Amino acid sequence: MRLNLTKKDLVNSVYMQLGFSKEISENLIEDFFSSLFISVKKDGKLKLSKFGTFSLREKKSRVGRNPKTKEEKTISARKVVLFKPSKEFKDLINKND
Repeated sequence: MRLNLTKKDLVNSVYMQLGFSKEISENLIEDFFSSLFISVKKDGKLKLSKFGTFSLREKKSRVGRNPKTKEEKTISARKVVLFKPSKEFKDLINKND
């Protein structure tokens, strides 16, 4: 069973199914991901119909601890991306074949 889907796999899929050249397929995939990243960063939220919603969340700085050495360190504040799948996506995943 395969765990990872790479950009190369997506490019090959577009190439095989739509018949575009590999260069055009690669540009298409790169532009798609670039649009996603820019949109989430700019607006803080992106909803893809029948797929799900990506949103940014601010995490405050906090104290973390190394479980091995018990050494405490400050974990800096940062933004994280959350994903919430749509109802259609959840239904598809839970559908009994």
